[in-house]
Amino acid sequence: MSKENMSTKERIINAANKLFYLTGVKGTSVDAIAEKAGITKRTFYYHFQSKDDLITEYLNSRDQPNLQAFQKSFTEQQGEITDKILAVFYGISKTVNHPKWRGCGFQRTAGELANKPGHPAIKAASSHKKNIENWLMKEFTLYKLANAEITARQVALLLEGALSMMLIHHDTRYIEEAGNAAALLVSYDFSNTSQQIGQKGTPKAGALLAEC
Repeated sequence: MSKENMSTKERIINAANKLFYLTGVKGTSVDAIAEKAGITKRTFYYHFQSKDDLITEYLNSRDQPNLQAFQKSFTEQQGEITDKILAVFYGISKTVNHPKWRGCGFQRTAGELANKPGHPAIKAASSHKKNIENWLMKEFTLYKLANAEITARQVALLLEGALSMMLIHHDTRYIEEAGNAAALLVSYDFSNTSQQIGQKGTPKAGALLAEC
């Protein structure tokens, strides 16, 4: 959507997305956001009661696009579920190589607001991370992993750790190794599933993967 076709509120959120991500939520003033959006401060406060409200909206606006990017990498990858998990991490490694990448916006915002645990933006960040974890759990459940909930949480931890390490080291090998570890976790959980099914005399892993 072009800037001309955006509503005033959308222009404010769009400006916040760029500035908050580039310079951080504490390093960005309402004046800077208003200037970037091409509005007055009075107009800003007509749409948002406070900067804190906009910070929360900023994270909420990033929730679905980020989740959909993970889902796209997973869905479009052919092969077994381990291949699909590796594709998610590979997709991240491509994103973080972009010169404008400044880390995970959710992690960075939560870090800046660490002294305000009740801030609504912290809750928005938590909700987003849970959305990713729940999505992984649903996918793992569809593939009949023995411990889908636990494995989803472990993979989510690897994903978050990879993003943190990349922000510090700027070395995609951390993301690649996190992806390998995630694939091993998923493979181990799947092998447990196939063993349990095999004991019941029903199809083993190869047949299950073909059906998924």
